[in-house]
Amino acid sequence: MSDFFPLLDRAGDRTALRAGDDSVTWRELAAACHRHAAALARDGVRPGDRRPVLAEPSLSSLIELVGNLAYGAVSVPLSPSLGRAEREHILRDSAGGDLPDGTALVLYTSGTTGPPKGVALTRAALAANLDALADAWQWSERDTVVTALPVFHVHGLVLGLFGSLRAGGAVHHVGRFAPDAIASGLEQAAARGGAVLFAVPTMYHRLLDAAGTDAAVRGALAGARLLVSGSAGLPLREHRRAESALGRGIHERYGLTETLINTAVRADGPPQPGTVGPPLRGVELALLDEQRRPLGEPDAVGQVAVRGPNLFAGYLGNPAATAAAVDGEGWFHTGDLATRAAGGAVRILGRRSTDLIKTGGYKVGAGEVEACLLELPGVRQVAVVGMADDDLGERIVAFVVAADPSAPPPAQQLIDHVAAELAAHKRPREVRFVDDLPRNAMGKVQKQRLRGGG
Repeated sequence: MSDFFPLLDRAGDRTALRAGDDSVTWRELAAACHRHAAALARDGVRPGDRRPVLAEPSLSSLIELVGNLAYGAVSVPLSPSLGRAEREHILRDSAGGDLPDGTALVLYTSGTTGPPKGVALTRAALAANLDALADAWQWSERDTVVTALPVFHVHGLVLGLFGSLRAGGAVHHVGRFAPDAIASGLEQAAARGGAVLFAVPTMYHRLLDAAGTDAAVRGALAGARLLVSGSAGLPLREHRRAESALGRGIHERYGLTETLINTAVRADGPPQPGTVGPPLRGVELALLDEQRRPLGEPDAVGQVAVRGPNLFAGYLGNPAATAAAVDGEGWFHTGDLATRAAGGAVRILGRRSTDLIKTGGYKVGAGEVEACLLELPGVRQVAVVGMADDDLGERIVAFVVAADPSAPPPAQQLIDHVAAELAAHKRPREVRFVDDLPRNAMGKVQKQRLRGGG
């Protein structure tokens, strides 16, 4: 039925998908995809048509996403936690603009410099990237990926769901993250062949906390074939804790929505704390100076640019934004800063921009949160920054100048407004009222000073 999932019609009675307590075998998944394709055809949906999907970690949602890809419909995954304004923007924006042939997904960015942009990803890009990851991670039909990641982003959807099935293995989505649920899933996966965990640094922080007191969690993590961390850098502290508590390490990788996965620490070698590994097969990676010229010094810090079959097809309906990100030679300029470690592994140092906050595995655009807060009449000025947090990686902090300093709006009102209009994970964890915001001679807010950096 689908060349994207080679085993879909012939893998038999092995488990393919598990969501919570519900599961389907490969045979049952194939039958469900055939029924889904027939229903789409009856409704007049053709391959290439766009289909918004409420991307919940339920069996029905997972099957719908797989079925759309197998049929050729273009999924537009929607987070269940989207606020009204953001949901309406995505539905409106995703209905317009032209898509190239072979588009599989339209995923929305976090809106760092404005409203979220639709990223068009083709079947060919997904296939090339997942096959390169299968090579790097020795990913096979024996593996079951255990995860609690959202299925509306690359990490949980493309890698966790599509990658597991393309490799011919299985995926077990435990639903809401909890260390005991992850441990149980890993134990079951290990009994069936190979247990692989996909998680973000915040999850590893909590898992390692639990491993310190719970032998079942400790044993499940220690017995997994592969532990993979992504979506943000895993602090060296967590690498050291894993080695101490589990006697093994965690492998990192690096990617973006527009590029899928660019680099990964290979499974046939040890973890490389502090690096995200070398470029994947077929991916070119360059470090450039401020004039976008290749750097010659071995330890120089440069801007990351990537090129290869993994790149997106463009921002939906926004050719100007696409042209600004992808140069005439096909290089996508990521905005990330990095160096090259010994052996070619990449060491990510951060963003050129100060306005991307990585919190709990999510990427949140500060400008989007600021715009939301400025809708409230009690807010005169606002600057949103990420502050270091042992659990979340970064917590969102809003510095607010009240319209009436003698009677500022309740902090909880501001927090609740962002959670309702955007999403719960985009809400400030802390609101600090200030008399004014520090600015430079050009009027630009100096966010480093707000963070205490001088």
